[in-house]
Amino acid sequence: MAEADVTVDITKIDTDRGFFDEFTFPDYETWKEEVIKALKGAPFDKVMFTSTYEGLTINPIYSADDIKGLPHLESRPGYVPYVRSTHVGGYLEKPWFICQELLVSLPEEFNSEALFDTSRGQTMLNLVLDRPTKKGLDPAEAETGEVGKRGLSLASVSDLKRAFKGLDLASLPLLCNTGATALPLTALLAAALESDGVPLKRFKGCVGCDPLAELVNEGALRIALPVAYDAMCQVTSWAIQNMPGLETIFIQGHPYHDAGASSTEEVAFALATAAEYLREMLTRGLAVNDITPRMRFGFSLGSNFFVEIAKLRAARILWNQVVAAFGGSEQARKMRIHGRTSAYNKTVCDPHVNMLRITSEGFSGAVGGVDSMHLAPFDEPVRVPDRFSRRIARNAQIILQEEARFTIPIDMGGGSYFIEKMTDEFARATWALFQEIEGMGGMTAAIANSHPQKRAAATAASRAKRIATRQDVILGTNMYANITEKKLEIPEIDLAGIRQQRMDAVADYRMKHASTSLAEQLTALSNSIRDNADQTMATAMEAAKNGATLGDITSLLVQMGGQPETARPLHIHRASEPFEELRRFSDEHLVKTGKRMSIFLANMGPIPQHKPRADFSCGFFEVAGFEMLNNEGFATSQEAAEAALASGTAVTVICSTDATYPEYVPTLATIIKAAKPEMTIIVAGKQPPDLEQEFRAAGVDDFIHVRTNCYEMNSNLQCRYREVTQA
Repeated sequence: MAEADVTVDITKIDTDRGFFDEFTFPDYETWKEEVIKALKGAPFDKVMFTSTYEGLTINPIYSADDIKGLPHLESRPGYVPYVRSTHVGGYLEKPWFICQELLVSLPEEFNSEALFDTSRGQTMLNLVLDRPTKKGLDPAEAETGEVGKRGLSLASVSDLKRAFKGLDLASLPLLCNTGATALPLTALLAAALESDGVPLKRFKGCVGCDPLAELVNEGALRIALPVAYDAMCQVTSWAIQNMPGLETIFIQGHPYHDAGASSTEEVAFALATAAEYLREMLTRGLAVNDITPRMRFGFSLGSNFFVEIAKLRAARILWNQVVAAFGGSEQARKMRIHGRTSAYNKTVCDPHVNMLRITSEGFSGAVGGVDSMHLAPFDEPVRVPDRFSRRIARNAQIILQEEARFTIPIDMGGGSYFIEKMTDEFARATWALFQEIEGMGGMTAAIANSHPQKRAAATAASRAKRIATRQDVILGTNMYANITEKKLEIPEIDLAGIRQQRMDAVADYRMKHASTSLAEQLTALSNSIRDNADQTMATAMEAAKNGATLGDITSLLVQMGGQPETARPLHIHRASEPFEELRRFSDEHLVKTGKRMSIFLANMGPIPQHKPRADFSCGFFEVAGFEMLNNEGFATSQEAAEAALASGTAVTVICSTDATYPEYVPTLATIIKAAKPEMTIIVAGKQPPDLEQEFRAAGVDDFIHVRTNCYEMNSNLQCRYREVTQA
């Protein structure tokens, strides 16, 4: 029998009445009553509401009432305030670029690896420069150990031609953070492209500077800020006419994130930086509608999945507001975002867990609406990623696009009560901080007063405290450690040899281009920078074609004078470093002595009696690399004491129940201390003050429980252990 042809006219459905009127719909108070019953006495407000480092509160449940009246709610993709996308068709119109970093040292290496990766799914080149290149130093001017360290060393047009050989830069976009100024590298790049016959007007990408981010990252700039802004204006003005697909300003949120700042702080600092650059470019004669299309923002993607989605959506709303305040058109208010998975939360211990972290972070980046994205290979904190780890990270993005089909829905978070509400709250909190910075006189003044640095440090300290007490979990590092893990092999990199190789290459290049014309070109460039800004980029390109190096061009900017800026640098670090230091200390002890530092578990009574606290104790101390000497339990304190003393360790942890501790602990501690006073005795479980006093009198040194500072306890214990074993 043929199926009935049933057609529903959706225009006839009474959506106000709803599809599920036959069901009883519980109100919030009814639901709350049931939750309170389920909590069995735990306080509802304390348990069910979560505070974030951004100062936001995550509710346990959201409803339509939470999003009533939100100003962005009725907006559409591609229209202001761009919360849903800067493109009408979202990723259907333009998927985000797969823009993986390559941390190689030499131009030839970059070329071979870029050809390999772009033939396997990468859709945008990500040129990571080494520190000397970002500072505008040729290899001979740089320190040994810095040239080629986790980044590409570039100095000449020849270097760029070798790096991009066989790569079609007329169709393959490029991303590069150039540090304090983009002018020298852009001049080399444009000269190289012209030499290879690539039309400059077909080039697309970002070769962008962010002098303020470089200032707080390094603590100092080689170039005076006014000179850096002049160069920013010169390269931007030239790009408008000659390289319209080039973005010249790359605002970095990453340094603040990597110093421990909250997501609202990261976005507020980036917006304040962009506003500063807008003002500086406007005073130099550029128009707002020409400036903002030359800007790209770089944000880190952290582990708080929903907050990160809200961050990207809110950032677009706020940038729309900022540019509108400067009189920019709707087209000029579109924010371009490069997302990079967080470096702050990645770990050296149990590094394969990083694969899981970047998958979640990439998910939030795609839902939030990035324009390009880098997912960090799992081994990035440990070593220069190899082809395997790069492939896994790259394929995670390809799966999101091609298998999970994240390119089909436009604004996947749209309509979610939680995400819409969080977007609004995030935007309001960020805007308040942005206004605070503006009230200080702008981002430069705020940096001079160390305001962003202090804010980031304060947030990082809050994070560190929660990580130390394991309220914030770093899987495999401060919780569920795998002390038997096989360490990743770290290939030795001859950085001294790389520097010599690069010095020789630049010396050969100089010899081939040695002529009076180069000296004349550099003199002309110096005069142009000072007196004829409109011709600066054209003159710089000619100098580059005639053999000028990156260092030559940058030196002319340095010589323009002015006081180079200095500032308190951010403390860039990873959250897991303190616990990784504990593990490193433990591993070094193993290498020196041939055995691990160990802890004896005095498990009292049958397995059900001691196991919960024995398991807790193992997890608590294994994060510092201690070997736990476990057992099935002892019937008497005498037996346990004898086994502890025979174990050869310097630490004993007593594990049982609160009800049985008065029976076991005093006797056990007294026997151990009488025979071995230097033995550290710890009781698992928080005890009432009177019992704690009694146990300490018997010889107990400390207690561990869920609120104990895990890092401090293990650090102190390692010190005690070393003192006892060395005595």
